[in-house]
Amino acid sequence: MHRPNFVEYVMLRMTTLSVVIFLLFVTILGIFIENNHIFIFTVVLIAIAFGILIFILYQGAVSMQEQLRAINRYLRYIDDIDAINQHDASFLIREFEEINYSLVRLLKKSKKREDLKQKYNTKLKLKNRQRGDIISAIAHEFRNPIAAIIGYAQTLKEDPNISETLQIKFLDKIAKNGDKIEAILSRLVLWNKFESGETTLHKSRFKLKHLIEEVKFHLEEKYKHREILIEGGEYELYADRTLMEIVLKNLIENALKYSKESVIVHLTAHTISVEDKGIGIAKKEIDKVTKKFYRSDKHNWDNSMGLGLAIVKNILEMHNTELKIISTLHQGSIFSFSIFGMCREIQDKNNTQADKSSLIL
Repeated sequence: MHRPNFVEYVMLRMTTLSVVIFLLFVTILGIFIENNHIFIFTVVLIAIAFGILIFILYQGAVSMQEQLRAINRYLRYIDDIDAINQHDASFLIREFEEINYSLVRLLKKSKKREDLKQKYNTKLKLKNRQRGDIISAIAHEFRNPIAAIIGYAQTLKEDPNISETLQIKFLDKIAKNGDKIEAILSRLVLWNKFESGETTLHKSRFKLKHLIEEVKFHLEEKYKHREILIEGGEYELYADRTLMEIVLKNLIENALKYSKESVIVHLTAHTISVEDKGIGIAKKEIDKVTKKFYRSDKHNWDNSMGLGLAIVKNILEMHNTELKIISTLHQGSIFSFSIFGMCREIQDKNNTQADKSSLIL
């Protein structure tokens, strides 16, 4: 069904009304005017007057139609509402101008809400994708130790004649895989605290070299036949001892995992660095290994879902310092961070000649 536009509708109505009024005038004039010449002349004048009136009404209707179309364009091209300058349109009628301004404001608010909705949906999709990645990573990390525990346990259960030596060996394997699962869970809990902002620093003064020696003792029990060397003097550090222990354990254990030679921990009044002669990191991956859930295509730099170095980075940032990585592929890596601000007051008391030489170097 064809619907008339504004001009057609107005002209149809006005023309119909004009014809009715014109015929009424003609009828009345026909009754009162007997002279045919005067009657025809009067009818022609009235017809011209009606024609001029209809033309004026037509022009007004066309103008109003253009203004309605200008307003309608805002609705039709709502995606481009920011590019429309509402001051470009001029309106003869104040109400149309007010409608125009109100409509533009309404559409811009609607557009802003739509943009916010899209941003929210994008963030929601990202969160869902990250959640999927986390679940996948958790499944991947738990699969191997759980499979090992089940395998050793079934062997012990199904073979009653297994030797005592093998029983002890299998139970040791089960215990180690259980420890691995516990370490993964602990790391997940710690990262969740970082993400939720629940982690706070509990600073205290402690001997740094003594802490490194504790970490060394525990790791050398786990990585037998491996050597961890500590070079440098003793310093008293003012920091969160528990979190610093996590940092040192992660860095030294990474070095042990990906190298076969001795791992060296260098300690000065300014920095702590962990050096290995292992597989190294490709230059393009150095900036990525500290990102959460990052897993290299060639080497898994953290067997706990890519959280180890991300946690280290987070802890160091809480202590107003940062992790620096220098690495060459197939030659080794140096992971270091500054402790100058944390032991500055102790530095003058313990600043030996050996430390001065290391600082000059």
